Amino acid sequence: MTVPLRKRIKRSVRSAIVRAAIRLLSLLPLSVALALGGALGRLGYLLAGKTRRLALRHLALAFPERSEAEREAIARRMFVHLGRAAMEVVTIRSYDARLETYVELSNGEVLREVMARGKGMMFVTGHVGNWELLARRIARAGVPNAVIAKAGHDPRLNALAEEFRASGGVTTLWRENPETGRAIIRTFRQGRALGLLIDQDTDVQGVHVPFFGRLAYTPRAAADLALRFGAPVVVGTIRRRGPRAGDGHLLEVVEIPYDPSAQDREAEAVRLTAACSLALETAIRRSPEEWVWMHERWKTRPPAEAGSPQQASTMPKSSELSGA
Repeated sequence: MTVPLRKRIKRSVRSAIVRAAIRLLSLLPLSVALALGGALGRLGYLLAGKTRRLALRHLALAFPERSEAEREAIARRMFVHLGRAAMEVVTIRSYDARLETYVELSNGEVLREVMARGKGMMFVTGHVGNWELLARRIARAGVPNAVIAKAGHDPRLNALAEEFRASGGVTTLWRENPETGRAIIRTFRQGRALGLLIDQDTDVQGVHVPFFGRLAYTPRAAADLALRFGAPVVVGTIRRRGPRAGDGHLLEVVEIPYDPSAQDREAEAVRLTAACSLALETAIRRSPEEWVWMHERWKTRPPAEAGSPQQASTMPKSSELSGA
């Protein structure tokens, strides 16, 4: 479908403004950028009514035992966190040389032991903390990795995101690219790590597993790929290390065991997906203000409940992963 000229012009102008703002903000020192990001986050909480209401509604589902005031405080801190996280990405050049200290890797021996097996690694995470810094820090620890991401509408902004990741040793595999299936195969065969975020209800193959006491439609690709290639599965999460904006982050990883030779591979894929989702939920419960509560996590209901089939996949299917 052809996009109307007026809409294309509007998108182009918006893209130009965003790209110019990013390049201008990238010149700021980290401390100034964090202060600005926090201020923008607080302003966003006041002005972004729809986003704020979605976050509060989902917080009520996840934390019914908490008071309304407590949930409002979490939502307010979430906006502040997201503002600061965006500024951390934009100003990466100002502190990239000291990334190892700004993002502390608490148990790197898990990564070293897993990678030593020579089967690559299925690295699972979510939109918890500053997930872009997480991938960059993993690469800085000597773990070559690629991440699967969904492309946005603006190819120029996609290029900026890809450039940011590449500058930190992270390869971007776009979900919409027909070559991604072969790239995934190469990633595992080369003994590298493949990163996937599984904490959103998106248009990919998935299964319903528990998330904050409710069944949530969860991408299953991480489990399917691990079983397909026999790769170890590691869940990584990142959270802010202290109360001050510039205190940095703590990155924690844990291996999720599974049976690569399970007789019932479907049941094992569901179990593994549920285990990864539980690890992410545990991290979110520890720092609830660092998750994206505006996302409609429980949107797709189980077929028996909703009376409709599950969503189709836009990720490579098993048959697409059989070639070299």
